[in-house]
Amino acid sequence: MSKKIFAINAGSSSLKFQLLSMPDESLLVKGIFEKIGLKEGIFKIEFEGQKEKELLAIPSHQFAVDYLLNFLLERKLIASLDEIDGVGHRVAHGGESFDDSALIDEQVLSIIEKLSFLAPSHNPVNLVGIRAFQKALPETGQVAVFDTAFHQSLSEAYYLYPLSWDYYHKYGLRKYGFHGTSHKYIAQKVKEIWEGQGEAAEHLKIINCHLGNGASICAIKNGQSVNTSMGFTPLAGLMMGSRSGDIDPMILPFLLEQENLSAQQLSDVLNKESGLLAISQLSNDLRDVLEACDRGDEKAHLALNMFVNRIAQTIASYITDLDGLDALVFTAGIGENSAVIRSLVVQKLNCLGLSLNQAANEQGQLFIQNSQSQAKILILPTNEELMIAQDTMRLLEFK
Repeated sequence: MSKKIFAINAGSSSLKFQLLSMPDESLLVKGIFEKIGLKEGIFKIEFEGQKEKELLAIPSHQFAVDYLLNFLLERKLIASLDEIDGVGHRVAHGGESFDDSALIDEQVLSIIEKLSFLAPSHNPVNLVGIRAFQKALPETGQVAVFDTAFHQSLSEAYYLYPLSWDYYHKYGLRKYGFHGTSHKYIAQKVKEIWEGQGEAAEHLKIINCHLGNGASICAIKNGQSVNTSMGFTPLAGLMMGSRSGDIDPMILPFLLEQENLSAQQLSDVLNKESGLLAISQLSNDLRDVLEACDRGDEKAHLALNMFVNRIAQTIASYITDLDGLDALVFTAGIGENSAVIRSLVVQKLNCLGLSLNQAANEQGQLFIQNSQSQAKILILPTNEELMIAQDTMRLLEFK
């Protein structure tokens, strides 16, 4: 029997939503509320092949949730609120408390709130979204799906920083990793593909490249995260659209002193004014950088080279962590859509036995390795919302 499951992602001034029919995984409705809290907000929704957009005041997340549910009823997309069988919520940080998604009760809400010091821009807002749906749908089961949960399988050798134990015990200062829902989804899809082709899938060694404006790479073995490029925060690891990624940590106190920056100003420099944007002096959007490269822009070309280098270096190091490789996967906005990035990254990995079928790469086929490649290379669309819906179904124990 099909169930209707919401997948929700609440931001500080936004609320993204998808309504899926499970377990057949069909998308019924999707959309977003933007500019929540401002006088002129935006409501976008897609359903039954239609797209609609409204400008309206959206004073709160609660207003957005109530407006959405009334819209679904008025358009007869649902007959009653009783048709909503579950709501899954993306929650940024589960700390060390959650190694899986969790049924939401008062204890879970309390832990999410206590963990807000680790994700002050995200967890409190995620809680707002959860409480808004609890108020609107008090009898409907709710599930928290944590960005960090998939990476709780990392061993101490990979999650600890070489700092005093005091900082770990006092503040939970360690690598947590993010994009876990996407990495978990891709790990499952690769396993399904291998099994569908009659190949052994129990001990797969996968490196998943989630490349978008925010980007991370994950080494996965036996379906578990072994290492990942983001760390205590999503700033760590790869160079990204406007994030610096890893830099010499002594740059931070140097800039604080030399530029007389506050901690918040320094955070803004690293998160909002760095990466592709800083080096290209043009844009945080890779598409703009690639267009500028075609025009011969030297700074754009430098930004591209730096971006590719960081990705290739991380993949190479993760092959050692996995002691080999079965599948290299490209996913998310850049990973799925940029044949140029995939080609440049794999070119740098030719020395490790990875090589592309350029035609398959340009066509965006599932498998893009050539016959000489020592591991398979795939393009796989990620689907975090579907992963949220799957976890919600699993935890609500629908039969």
